[in-house]
Amino acid sequence: MKKKILTIITIACLVVAFCATPVLAATGSRVAIGVDNTEDQLATVYQFFRIGRGTVPEIQVTNAEERQYLNGLVSEEKIGNVALSCVYIETRDSGGIELETYNINYITEDMYKNALATAGITDAKVIVAAYKPVSGTGALTGIYKAYEDITGTAIEETVKSVATEELIVTGDLQNVLGEASPEFMNDLKAKLELTKNMTDDEIRQLIVDTAADYDATLTADQIEQILGLIKQMNDLGVDPETFIKLAETGEKVEGFFATVGNFFKGIGDFFSGLFGGNK
Repeated sequence: MKKKILTIITIACLVVAFCATPVLAATGSRVAIGVDNTEDQLATVYQFFRIGRGTVPEIQVTNAEERQYLNGLVSEEKIGNVALSCVYIETRDSGGIELETYNINYITEDMYKNALATAGITDAKVIVAAYKPVSGTGALTGIYKAYEDITGTAIEETVKSVATEELIVTGDLQNVLGEASPEFMNDLKAKLELTKNMTDDEIRQLIVDTAADYDATLTADQIEQILGLIKQMNDLGVDPETFIKLAETGEKVEGFFATVGNFFKGIGDFFSGLFGGNK
């Protein structure tokens, strides 16, 4: 019996060690802070980041920089006149996008993920936070700036603009599609290859048909917005496979940890039976 217990404990320790070993290698990290935060407010934000201030290089983002991509896309109310959104980003070699938000009340995690993938950022840990509830529309500017600072490579301005527009359009579609708006946009992006040989009217019909799959009816303005976005993505050569691969990566990771969870449950049941009431 002792030998059996020792064997189980050894296996459990090996699995714990395996899970604790970083699978994704970090290649760089930055914090981008909204320049209008006070020291106390930043202290709150760093609690969300779970790192000490000064342990990661810090850069600043101004409201003027945020406006560079948001003017004409977002209401003045959502842009505001101060920069408060803050971002922690850690680039990785693989594994997709891991994203968390704190006090962001308009843009969802999936919306950020989609926009980042469109901008070519596909492997990173990102935390978007503010000391109080904010829309989060300006955070993408901080992510761009931090990512460029880490990699030393500039993201094309057109790419930034298209990704930001996608973020805003997806946010606006929440009124019709609710939480399914990012999934709806991903569906369309997965069909980009088809749209390259379509007329504008055929793309409009594709948009209408895809929305119908979600039991949603879009306005003429929304259809035109999405049409313009699709055409811009085609001009940029956005790869539809990117979004399919990201989804597959997420499913595999979730499946792995579900298996590990079941393993530990089995160990728990074993010891429960061994030392509990099953005598």
